[in-house]
Amino acid sequence: MSKHIQVTFDAHDPAALSAFWRDALGYVHPAPPGADLPPGADPLAAWDAFLDKVGVPADQRNNQSAVEDPDGVGPRLFFQKVPEDKITKNRLHLDVRAAPGLQGDERMAALEAECDRLVALGAKRQSRTEPAPPMSSGFIVMTDPEGNEFCLD
Repeated sequence: MSKHIQVTFDAHDPAALSAFWRDALGYVHPAPPGADLPPGADPLAAWDAFLDKVGVPADQRNNQSAVEDPDGVGPRLFFQKVPEDKITKNRLHLDVRAAPGLQGDERMAALEAECDRLVALGAKRQSRTEPAPPMSSGFIVMTDPEGNEFCLD
């Protein structure tokens, strides 16, 4: 039997970083425990109401956040507040599959378009690696708003 995984990010601002990854991947913020949200309801507003109801002080409400794949296919992403800064390159990173099945110029154009979209959301472009068949189809290295590396591939 396979296992489900959750990818955890250390963050200074879990809410903001989770919002970036939500928008980058088309994920959603889950509803709070026991909440049945109607279509179009704001899950973050529901979380504020839930945390208020259970007595979590306002200054502790950005200690963690999470986003999930609405189709239930991709891993859950969890964001936890930490005091320290990111210092070195990640030993593990996400590959965002932005051009599946595309090759050559068409692939790189799709990656560039996705790069532009993510930069508008707060990501930073680091480098571009050109296709080098047969081993590489080309990719773009980026960082999220808190400096975590990821690739568009």
